[in-house]
Amino acid sequence: MRLFRCDVCGQLLYFENRRCEKCGHGLGFVPDLNTLVELEADGDVWRAVGVDQRRFRFCANTAYDACNWLVPAEQEGAYCQACRHNRTVPDLGDPQQLRRWQKIEVAKHRLIYSLLRLGLPLQSNEDREGGLCFDFLADAPDPQAPRVMTGHDEGLVTIALAEADDAEREQRRNDLGELYRTLLGHFRHEVGHYYWNVLVRDGGRIPAFREMFGDESRDYGAALEAYYQAGPPADWRANHVSAYATAHPWEDFAETFKHYVHIVDTLEMAGAFGMSVQPRLDRKGDLSAQVNFNPYRAYEISQLVDAWLPIAFALNSLNRCLGMADAYPFVLGPGVVAKLGFIHDLVHRATPADPVRAAVAEVPVAATPVDGAPSPVG
Repeated sequence: MRLFRCDVCGQLLYFENRRCEKCGHGLGFVPDLNTLVELEADGDVWRAVGVDQRRFRFCANTAYDACNWLVPAEQEGAYCQACRHNRTVPDLGDPQQLRRWQKIEVAKHRLIYSLLRLGLPLQSNEDREGGLCFDFLADAPDPQAPRVMTGHDEGLVTIALAEADDAEREQRRNDLGELYRTLLGHFRHEVGHYYWNVLVRDGGRIPAFREMFGDESRDYGAALEAYYQAGPPADWRANHVSAYATAHPWEDFAETFKHYVHIVDTLEMAGAFGMSVQPRLDRKGDLSAQVNFNPYRAYEISQLVDAWLPIAFALNSLNRCLGMADAYPFVLGPGVVAKLGFIHDLVHRATPADPVRAAVAEVPVAATPVDGAPSPVG
């Protein structure tokens, strides 16, 4: 994520801003320009100030205070590039459900920002069967009814609305013994499953994946049951970014994908603030870092990790001074860095495809569950 600036008055702006508080201009995000633009009314649409006088409409979800993205005035459809992926939203007439959905939309828009910045293929279910779409679902009123489970199933990501309740989410984090649990983390993890389908399975890269993460064809349901009964192995930190990543190779990939996006996006914001880490007591420079490159276009994983580790250490140290939990409570061992490198090469199309599997992947087929896996994948 980056900072923005009002071209009219020079005021510093943030991604979710809809109005410049200094000059009063309305603001909207234009994804193909990766910027917030200042707006002036032009009949029943809006005209961008200083951007070739382009004309826009706001996404229909702006009416619910849930989006600040713009749609070209000539484009068909009421929804922006982020909101067109929504398949199901909760009852927006219910004030509590509306507030929770608004929080979910903040996280979702940040997710889509990152996917666009990485140049990843981003098709909705309207574009093709199995495209990326979201269901945001509330639990049934009956407390005895099954709760909505967050998960992924062939491009459909379900996010439980209850996860937008901070107290509920923290309770679930404690119950599951997790180090970290956020809405944005849920999105990045579940979309990791989607990109396994797109980039690994359909991209003919299963052999390379198995060499790094293991054999995903082993029974997924049995693997999860074993994980929840016995927990992770004692040495899980050596090769896995989280305990849950040990449950199954699919979960390992999704967790690693999530952390890759965490790192890239946070480094971009650190660079936007001009942050550098140069501890005075660090005579060897082991904890020194400066983000003087575009993390979304880093040339190799070492460039990202070498900058990330000192900054994460500094963030954790600052949080501890405030009596707060570590901002990034994870260890990136050599095995984890290697997996992050796989994700990096995959995202930037540097991982070669198996010729036979790639040829098969070019034949369009209807979306089906992967290797008979139960759905949704968590």
